[in-house]
Amino acid sequence: MPNDLPGTVFDVVASGSREYVDFSTRNSSPNIRLLDEGKPTLREELDRIHDNLDVEGVWYKREQVNKSLSQLGLDIDRDFGSLSAGIKRRVLLTKALVSEPDILLLDEPSNHMDIDSIKELEQVMAQFAGAIIFVTHDRMFLQKIATRIIEIDRGLLFDQTCDYETFLVRRDANRDAEETKNALFDRKLKQEEYWVREGIKARRTRNEGRVRELVKMREMRSSRRDRPKNVKMEVQEAERSGRLVAKADNIGFNYCDTQVISQFSTTILKGDRIGILGPNGSGKTTLLRLLLGMLVPANGTIRLGSNLQISYSDQLLEQLDESKTAIENVGDGSDTVTVNGKRRHIFGYLQDFLFSPDQARSLVSGFSGGERKRLMLARLFTQPSNLLVLDEPTNDLDIETIDLLEELLIDYTGTILLVSHDRTFINNTVTSTIVFEGDSVVKEYVGDYDDWLRQRRKEAEPSYAPARKQQVPPVKAPKARVKLRFSEKKELDALPQTIEFLENEQQALFQTMGDPELYKKDKADIINNNERLEELNRLLAEAYERWEELEQLRLDIENSRPSNR
Repeated sequence: MPNDLPGTVFDVVASGSREYVDFSTRNSSPNIRLLDEGKPTLREELDRIHDNLDVEGVWYKREQVNKSLSQLGLDIDRDFGSLSAGIKRRVLLTKALVSEPDILLLDEPSNHMDIDSIKELEQVMAQFAGAIIFVTHDRMFLQKIATRIIEIDRGLLFDQTCDYETFLVRRDANRDAEETKNALFDRKLKQEEYWVREGIKARRTRNEGRVRELVKMREMRSSRRDRPKNVKMEVQEAERSGRLVAKADNIGFNYCDTQVISQFSTTILKGDRIGILGPNGSGKTTLLRLLLGMLVPANGTIRLGSNLQISYSDQLLEQLDESKTAIENVGDGSDTVTVNGKRRHIFGYLQDFLFSPDQARSLVSGFSGGERKRLMLARLFTQPSNLLVLDEPTNDLDIETIDLLEELLIDYTGTILLVSHDRTFINNTVTSTIVFEGDSVVKEYVGDYDDWLRQRRKEAEPSYAPARKQQVPPVKAPKARVKLRFSEKKELDALPQTIEFLENEQQALFQTMGDPELYKKDKADIINNNERLEELNRLLAEAYERWEELEQLRLDIENSRPSNR
């Protein structure tokens, strides 16, 4: 995220319009000279420039800049460098849209944004007429926006035209098929190795063709790129806390002259899983620190329970010392760590979090955002806890690591307090939410993010009784189907074999295109392979879509049948 862009919010957004920038450059010099010299010729020059504005579309561009800035809801005179990371992303996106591009390239566009900003971003992207290529770890954002998903897996592309949930089904099926294929290959290789060792001795003759095939199989096995390891997480749990974890009665808190929280009460009990939601800067982290006793409320009282052992990960990762190595940050001078009674060497433990020995010896100052977050989790999980407090834990993590973190939190028997803008993460990990609703109002709701949305919509419904609707005679429903048509059943039965055939050809083509020797041959071969791969991707997408359509139809028909009593 750039910090050194000069100028105000208006300057940065307006710089996205070439016409507006050109106009400002040409207009500024005559204006200054007119003020200094007051010559009639300079006024004529300005009049000529303004006459050309309509022709060049500058007035339209200026109106477009102003409209975009009003939608942004920011002080246009505010210095860009003083903005938070999330607001900077919104400003830069607005700058990009002002230029009316044909294609948008976005790298983690929702990172550091609050939920309302992410939803606004989703609306903007849904209305954008051009193509969008984006990288994201936000699964709900991916589900709402993407129509085609490409995953890079061991140097190969898994390309599917579908939404994210469908993509997961297809990817899992592809991985299962790969594992089955590899297991069969390994079994055959083992049999051939046994034949070489034992069979040749018995017969004292060599089947040279079979030996050559074995050599080829060995080469194929050595060149196979197995799936990379995932992060392994295990949290160290302490003795159980008392039943009461924390109790807040009518607490309030002010920051300078601004009231952040007013008259908020809550009772947190052992085993609760609470997500805190709200706009950036609303006071979520402040509330966390109040509930942990790290801050004192301006009014009201907070009482902490007994036998609490707290592990706290702050959003800015301030607990990491950048001047020290990964080993020093996690081991605190020791070569070993203890997790749930198991003593682990520091190198082995850090490898569970995907740090190689060289990385473990490296200074944290050279780590990426994702590496710092993984190191913070590695440090956090060595500390015994019965209250786990996480402030934006998914920032900079990849999707698979977020999935593993969710599994760990689901299995955790202690109490969880977390702040997150990741809606899927909130849905999968919490049982209640505390929401900052504006004007220092903080409310608690039962359930996850989706439950809160439903409750908020229900509260917004008018309390008066709706007008009585005129009775309309019911329309007779069409007769329900009792089974698939013969042609549909035949097509459904044949689709798995068709998909398998297409996937086998796709995998063979991937292997061919991964061979460096291919690129020494005629260019036409490369072009033909690329065209066939695109065709296979299209055929597979159509086959999967048709299979899902027929399978859903079959399930609907079965579910609609009356049950036998």
